[in-house]
Amino acid sequence: MTELRTSRMGWEKELAPVYILGIETSCDETAAAVVRDGEVAVSNIIASQISIHRRYGGVVPEVASRQHLEKITDVVEAALTGAGLCLADLSGVAVTVGPGLIGALLVGVAAAKAYAYALKIPLLPVHHLEAHLFANFLTHPELEPPLVTLIVSGGHTSLVLVRERLAYEILGATRDDAAGEAFDKVARLLGLPYPGGPNLDVLATGGDPRAIAFPRAWLGGNSLDFSFSGLKTAVRNYLIHDHAARPEDVAASFQAAVAEVLVEKLLTAARTTGVGQIALAGGVAANSAIRSLLLSRAKEEALACFIPPRELCTDNAAMVACAGYHYFLAQRHAPLEQEAFANYPLVPRTDSFPRRHALLTEQ
Repeated sequence: MTELRTSRMGWEKELAPVYILGIETSCDETAAAVVRDGEVAVSNIIASQISIHRRYGGVVPEVASRQHLEKITDVVEAALTGAGLCLADLSGVAVTVGPGLIGALLVGVAAAKAYAYALKIPLLPVHHLEAHLFANFLTHPELEPPLVTLIVSGGHTSLVLVRERLAYEILGATRDDAAGEAFDKVARLLGLPYPGGPNLDVLATGGDPRAIAFPRAWLGGNSLDFSFSGLKTAVRNYLIHDHAARPEDVAASFQAAVAEVLVEKLLTAARTTGVGQIALAGGVAANSAIRSLLLSRAKEEALACFIPPRELCTDNAAMVACAGYHYFLAQRHAPLEQEAFANYPLVPRTDSFPRRHALLTEQ
């Protein structure tokens, strides 16, 4: 992307900026952002649905989809206005194609297709977890692979070796409940309102993390996988048999159990791979106890540690646009027949996916 501009000194060749529009609708956030050259989020707009879903105690997929339909155009326009750009300034449209709620994803994918078709610019398909990985590249443009990233969210808990941008290896994953799911379920046991995870984090600040010895599921054999269903059950049984327990202590002790397992497995992955850089990403990466413990342990292990700001941990479109920028550079574009996928592995294990499934690693 170059253009020639005149000056008093004659012709100068200057690199024109690449603006990528990102669209994110995988769950209950309608988000759009514009990122310049993969490094600067010149706008980042999020229309939250928390107040709508709170009355139900969780996300209602059909309600989320309808909200996306109502908000998507306004959110994209707000992102362009915030960036001081018009549609003609865009170089590509990046969109989350999965995993997520299928109805919600379809809204974002359909919108992205429409913009790409009308503007005759590339459609850039981004994996939701991949977008979370790129939140750190957006926050720290100087960061270069390899690094090991722990992605923790409501639906996923994964250890990913980022060999290079757009090339990954899964080192470990959850065998049952994801960390965020466990947070939400324990929050519900404690009678906390939606969203449970952030409210539990607040409650835990007034508790003693050593008050209750909840179990840690290490799984044995130096496993890098995770399991939180047993911990969730332990909390439920404790509450059943000890009604006098302080909710603050329960929250803090549960949170400490989750944080310890997450952090220690991330450090083990770094030792196993010999990589000197680690990172945290995903919605649960906003948790104060996990962030604090990771920074402390990384310092002890002399590891470079990268954590995005809280606003880039939860679902947003800036991270989608950042990942899309690297798809743009690699000329890995999607056809207008691109589909959305409720279930979508970050690293495909076979070549048996549908032809329109945009694979994230070179086969």
